[in-house]
Amino acid sequence: ERPYGAWTSTVAAASVADGSIGLSDVRVFAGQAYWLENRPKEGGRLVVMTLADGLAQLTPEGFNVRTRVHEYGGAPFVVGPDELWFSNFRDQKLYRQRAGGAPEPMTPQGFRYADAVLAPGGGLIAVREDHTDPANVRNTLVRLSGQAGDGGEVLFGESDFVAYPRVSPDGRRLAWIAWDFPAMPWDATRLYVADLTSGSLENRREVAGGPATSVIEPQWAADGALTWLSDESGFWNLYDDRRGEPRPILPRQAEFGGPPWTLGQSHFAVMGERIVASVRDAGKEAFLVVDPKAGIAEALSLPFTLTSIQRLDDTRIAAIGHSASAPPALVVVDTTTGAWEVVRRPSPVSLPENVIAKPERITFPSVGGRHTHAIFYAPTNPAFHGPAGETPPLIVQAHGGPTGAASGALNLGIQFWTSRGFALVDVDYGGSSGYGRAYRERLDGQWGVVDVEDVIAAARHLARAGRVDARRIAIHGGSAGGFTVLAALSQSDVFAAGGDFYGVADLEALARDTHKFESRYLDGLIGPWPEAKAVYDARSPINHLDGFATPLLILQGAEDPVVPPNQAYMIRDALKSRGVPVACIEFEGESHGFRKAENIIRAKEAELYFYGRIFGFEPIGAIEPVEIENLERRG
Repeated sequence: ERPYGAWTSTVAAASVADGSIGLSDVRVFAGQAYWLENRPKEGGRLVVMTLADGLAQLTPEGFNVRTRVHEYGGAPFVVGPDELWFSNFRDQKLYRQRAGGAPEPMTPQGFRYADAVLAPGGGLIAVREDHTDPANVRNTLVRLSGQAGDGGEVLFGESDFVAYPRVSPDGRRLAWIAWDFPAMPWDATRLYVADLTSGSLENRREVAGGPATSVIEPQWAADGALTWLSDESGFWNLYDDRRGEPRPILPRQAEFGGPPWTLGQSHFAVMGERIVASVRDAGKEAFLVVDPKAGIAEALSLPFTLTSIQRLDDTRIAAIGHSASAPPALVVVDTTTGAWEVVRRPSPVSLPENVIAKPERITFPSVGGRHTHAIFYAPTNPAFHGPAGETPPLIVQAHGGPTGAASGALNLGIQFWTSRGFALVDVDYGGSSGYGRAYRERLDGQWGVVDVEDVIAAARHLARAGRVDARRIAIHGGSAGGFTVLAALSQSDVFAAGGDFYGVADLEALARDTHKFESRYLDGLIGPWPEAKAVYDARSPINHLDGFATPLLILQGAEDPVVPPNQAYMIRDALKSRGVPVACIEFEGESHGFRKAENIIRAKEAELYFYGRIFGFEPIGAIEPVEIENLERRG
C-alpha cells in the first residue's frame, strides 16, 4: 500500500523521452521503404531511414529533415533515382543528396517546400510557401527544374493554400487540392485535375469538393482512375471517378481519414483492383481490404492500427503500426494473407504487459443532452495499491487541434501517470475527429464553451461513478488543449490543479499574432476578427481571472511561432499578481511542443512534482524542484 501518485514506476521520464522516438512520413520508391525518425537526444532532429540495403540512416549530422510549411510541416522529403531531396529545418532550403555524397543546397533563401513528387522528365513538383515578403506569405504549386538556385516556376497560385500534388502514372495529369480563407482543409477544399505539359497546367477542372466539403488525399490507380477521401456524406469516405464521375466506393458512417494538420498524410493505398484503408468507426479502428467495383470490404485482423500507408508492391504495404502494448513500428503487411512483420521499432522502451493501463472507451452525458466520448485509463501497477477507502486522483487530458482525437495506442506519457497511481481520461470533446463532420462541427463558434463543458462533464461523470477522487482532479493539455485547460479553470471549481502547455490565454492576441495557416482558423471557432471582438474578449481566459484560484503549471517553448511565448507570460503574471499558485518553465530552443530529450524529461518530472505539492504526496525519486509562486501564501 502506498499513496496514489507515490508509486514506484518503471516508466521514468527518460522512458517517455525514449518512447518519443517515433516514425513518420513513410515513402516508397522502387519497392523500398523510406521514413523519418526523430532523435530526442540530438535536439529532436528528424532523419531519413531506409531498409534499401539493410537498415541505414541517410541523413548526416548537421541536418534536420523538417519543413515549416504551415508551421506543422509534413512530407519534407522525396526519393528519386540515386538521390534524395529534403527540406532542411535550419534554412528551409531544399537539399539534394546523391548516393554516397553530401547534401547540396538547391533552392534560394526565403522559400519553404513540402509534399514534393518527382516530375515527368526530371525535377520536382512541390508545395512552396514563399516568405520573401513576410507580410504577404504565398502558397503555390511549383515545378522545380532540379538545377541549383532554381526556386521553382509557379504552376498554380490562385488559392490561399495547396496540398497533395500527385502525378498520374502516365505522367500526363496532375491532381491536387486547394482551399481559401477562412476555411481550414477539414472545412472546405476543392480537388483539381489538369493536363501536365512541360511548362504549365492545361484544361484544369474541378473534380470534387466545394464550400461545405473537405476533399483530401487524392491518389492515382495504375489504370489512371483517381481515388480520394471526401466528407460530403458527413464522414470522410472513399470516392473515385472510375465510372466517369465522382461516386462513393463504400458509403459508411465512419472516418477513413483525419484532419490534415500535416502534409502528406496517407490513410489508404490503391493496390491494383483493391484498396486497403484504415477506418475509424465511433473511435474504434479497423483495417479494410476494399473491392471498389463491388463496393464491399473485408476486415483484416491485425494487432495494430495503421497510419502513413504506402504501397510496396502488388500485395504488400509499408505503414506505421500503433498498438496498445508497444511503441510505434514500421510494419510490412501482406494484404492478401494478413501476414505481417515488424521491420523497425526505434524506441528501446518495452513494458511488461501487467504494467500497461488498458484503454477503456467510455461515453457520458454532457450539457444539452450531448453524448461525449473519451478513453479512460485506470491506475495500473501490480506492485502497489492505494490506501484503503481512497480513490485515485484523476488527470483530465484535453488534446490539441482542437480537431485532434484520443487514441488507444500506447502512449508512454499516459503510462507515466497510470503506473504512479493516477487515473487519466483522454477526452474527445465536441470538435474532435473520428466521429464525423457533425461531431467536429459541435465546436463551430463554440470554442471555449462546448470543449469546456465536455471536459468538466468527464470529470464529474467519473467522480460520480466513484472511480476517482473528486477533490483531486487535475486537467492538462497542450496548444488548443491548453486553451481548454485555461478556459475550464477560469469557469469552474471542479479542478484542483492545471497544466497548461503552450496554450492560448488571449484569443485576441492569437488572432493578431500567429502564422498564415491558422490566421483565420478562429473565424470558425470563435467568429470573424475584429467583428466578433466581444466574443473574443468573453472567451479569453486572461479576461476571467477573478474566479481563477486553481494552482497552475505553465510549460512553454521560447521559439513557438504558433502560440507565442507572450501568451504564457500574460497568464503567469496575472495569476502571480492575484496570489494564485503558479509556476512557469520556459524551454530554450523549443517551438510548438518539445522535441529535445532533456526538455521532455524536465516537463514530465516538473508536472509530477507540481501535482505532488498540490495533492500532498511525495513523488518517488530525485526530481528537480519547481518554484511555485504563492504556494506558501495559499497554504
